[in-house]
Amino acid sequence: MADYILSCCSTADLTKEQFEEMDVKYICFHYEMDGKQYADDLGQTMPFDLFYQKMAQGADTKTSQVNAEEYEEYFEGFLKAGKDVLHLCLSSGISGTVNSANIAKEKLSEKYPDRKIFIVDSLGASSGYGLLMDTLAAMRKDGKTIEELYNWAEEYKLNVHHWFFSTDLSFYIKGGRISKTAGAIGSLLNICPLLNMDYLGRLIPRFKIRTKKKVIRAIVDRMEENAQDGLDYSGKCYISQSACIEDAKEVARLVEERFPKLNGKVKINYIGTTIGSHTGPGTVALFFWGKKRED
Repeated sequence: MADYILSCCSTADLTKEQFEEMDVKYICFHYEMDGKQYADDLGQTMPFDLFYQKMAQGADTKTSQVNAEEYEEYFEGFLKAGKDVLHLCLSSGISGTVNSANIAKEKLSEKYPDRKIFIVDSLGASSGYGLLMDTLAAMRKDGKTIEELYNWAEEYKLNVHHWFFSTDLSFYIKGGRISKTAGAIGSLLNICPLLNMDYLGRLIPRFKIRTKKKVIRAIVDRMEENAQDGLDYSGKCYISQSACIEDAKEVARLVEERFPKLNGKVKINYIGTTIGSHTGPGTVALFFWGKKRED
């Protein structure tokens, strides 16, 4: 095993067991529910089903990113142990946490001049960000150096595609991402917006699709259009979902049916409490490797 730390934020939305299996360290974001503070700790403090149940019942949620002081303490623990660190942050298109990580890096680089800290803006989120970490962990296991992983991540991070849809517009209205009027009309017409992440790591609405059945097929169509090698795609595929497991399973079934060379079964995870605080229940996200995102 390479003698350096591979790290990310809890917003990569993998399970504790997946992180341990990959030997990837993580630092937790934070959220507030009805005035009480929690760590976004992969559902350990509050199980995901309870979290989304409370949201559906009207609980108010707020989130906060990892600050520079937290990063400094986190990184320093590794540096003191003589380890270099490669850390990937949640996309700068939806969070400022990469700035906090870089502030900590600059301060610690003066204190530990013989150690290396590499910070990467993943331009990704949720289990798409997790898919990137999975690949990097495999490369480290194959003996790649920290510099090789850093350079590879910077070159290929935009090849991870993020597509997602929501069957419940209420939390998009509540968060101000769509107007009350547009939300009311969308709900009346049974519209499920299909969005993706652009090359700047921002979430962009792409299509307005009527009915859940159609949007489930449409998200798999987007994979066919964008996946590496098209229908011959042989990489891994991840899905994350927020309290809509049956919808996620149907997307997974269609993916496995349409892409027979897939590397294993589709892996389904929960959308974690940080990102879930903004999407609410009813969101399914699909992640895979494909052509570089350019818009």
